[in-house]
Amino acid sequence: MIYSSSYIYSSFKYNNPYKYTLQQGVFLIIGIVLMIIFSKINYNIYKKYANTFLGICFLLLILVLIPGIGSIRNGSRSWFGILGFGFQPSELTKISLIIFVSKYLSKNDSIKRNTYKFMIPILLIIVLFFGLILLEPDFGTGMVIVVSLIGLIFVSGCNVSIFYKLGLFGIAGIIILILIAPYRLQRITSFLNPWTDPLGSGFQMIQSLYAIGPGGLLGFGFLNSRQKHFYLPEPQTDFIFSIISEEFGFLGCTVLILLFFILYYSIIKNAIKVTDLFGKYLIFGFLFLLLFQTLLNLCVVVGLVPITGVTLPFISYGGSSLLVSMISIGIILNVSK
Repeated sequence: MIYSSSYIYSSFKYNNPYKYTLQQGVFLIIGIVLMIIFSKINYNIYKKYANTFLGICFLLLILVLIPGIGSIRNGSRSWFGILGFGFQPSELTKISLIIFVSKYLSKNDSIKRNTYKFMIPILLIIVLFFGLILLEPDFGTGMVIVVSLIGLIFVSGCNVSIFYKLGLFGIAGIIILILIAPYRLQRITSFLNPWTDPLGSGFQMIQSLYAIGPGGLLGFGFLNSRQKHFYLPEPQTDFIFSIISEEFGFLGCTVLILLFFILYYSIIKNAIKVTDLFGKYLIFGFLFLLLFQTLLNLCVVVGLVPITGVTLPFISYGGSSLLVSMISIGIILNVSK
């Protein structure tokens, strides 16, 4: 699907229809190798080095903001350019934060009913990293991380009442972040009515719906999408589901969503069986990370939420995202064994 969605654009821009396909193929091979390696590493070692991992990610998130070190793509300084490939430290931060929070929750299990003593230290860490990612700016990735970690804290069994207060603070914070950044406000208005600016902020959403709508039950067939012909911008990344819908229709979308359901259901079954707290929190953490990112991407492309710039795990073009997803599965496999 990366080939199908990208070969028109890739042929025009790089005179090579296979550019994105070959690059993603390299990351897929590396990802499979990393998944196998991480499935054989005893997960308890991460607890020992959790603080070190988090410190390295903190340093990388600062370095990427420095002009001349971090690269700008699509208006966001969130990349390191390495040998022609892009690497996002925010993707690596997902793994390190899941490990760190899992360690914290398992280590401080005895004080979790003392809500504020339990919650304040970990919430400060989450807010700190969320703030660094916002400076890039990468609101979508920041939201995926925050919601995933809040979900992990919730399943740890702490006092539910604090989540009502967190929800109010969260809503107020999101409103402030939207108001202080004009481009975020534009995304909200274009989400509510993309036709107010059909050639500007509403363009991508309209083109996505034009891809999804005509697909019907069976779609136009593989390689036969119309929207990838310079209508839907860079369809191989965040909006690849739109092309899948256009080419394979409702039936193809159902099969893909069913595959995601089987994967996440299997992860939940494994998480329930694990008795070690650290291992259980690790599995739930990576589950929430993958699950929320999947739901957010699907909701964006069908117009249920504003555009966030979040990829579809395992499917979208993007080396950093794919590697992190494969490493996550590797760690889940190790804990399960």
